[in-house]
Amino acid sequence: MKIYETGFLLAPNLSEDDTEKLIIQMADVVSQREGKLIRQEKWGKRRMAYSIKRFSEAFYVFLHYEGRPDIPLELERRFKQTDSVLRYLTLQKEAKETTRRRRKKTAQEPKEAAAEPAGERDGAEPRPAGQEPGEEVK
Repeated sequence: MKIYETGFLLAPNLSEDDTEKLIIQMADVVSQREGKLIRQEKWGKRRMAYSIKRFSEAFYVFLHYEGRPDIPLELERRFKQTDSVLRYLTLQKEAKETTRRRRKKTAQEPKEAAAEPAGERDGAEPRPAGQEPGEEVK
């Protein structure tokens, strides 16, 4: 199963009860589709960088979950049907083990490249384009 993070912005004019109901409905989609809700973050009302549907604030919510690819599709379908959802975005996250290995490899590569001088790779000297080995430059 893959790990996903879905963030969505709710209209600030919703009551607290309506906001909670909507968040619970969206979180229930994960469990209905046999997924596992890892974490739910409610950031509350925050000012947005630009206005969306004449709102300058929105209620920010993030769902972190593990499941099949049909879960984000169902969430997206429900977001489109709900007028109080201003924006949404789903990201597929990488497993932590894969990320650590990749970081470790990229951290080691520059050290190896710096250890060998540019002109002395494979014991060969740099030569101008089109010159054959053993041929003198005129």
